[in-house]
Amino acid sequence: MDMSAIMEILHARLGERVDEFILPPPVFDFMHAELLDFDPDSAYLLVRFPVLKEYLNPYGFMQGGLVAAAVDNTLGPLSMLVAPPNVTRTLEMKFSKPVTPDLEHIIVEARLKERDGQRLRFSADVRAPDGKLLARARSVHWIINLDQGEV
Repeated sequence: MDMSAIMEILHARLGERVDEFILPPPVFDFMHAELLDFDPDSAYLLVRFPVLKEYLNPYGFMQGGLVAAAVDNTLGPLSMLVAPPNVTRTLEMKFSKPVTPDLEHIIVEARLKERDGQRLRFSADVRAPDGKLLARARSVHWIINLDQGEV
């Protein structure tokens, strides 16, 4: 997936306001995220994140907060691609297996499940390169009114 194609979609979606945002966000680059696939019709985004030594906790696993950050770094861009500007209200993680450094990377698959007024509901799966499920997430986002500074 080419970042320029994603940027075109964001430019079309945000119009003149695109310059009000930092795109891609620095944290996306910091985590070495790589866009793999996006389907606007099914509101689906697939992103790969390396498992780096500096992400490991004392047990030698990728720290849970960084797994959650990978999920957030997938849900956030997806939310910008499929809805008006919005913010994460809740993010719930359920971990099934540890992310070990021998995996080299994880893949986060996110989907918009429902839009109800200003509320967006998303789901995400975190998988090993072989497809094994490592964690699941659910989130609720809230569409904001940038002109009124409402969250």
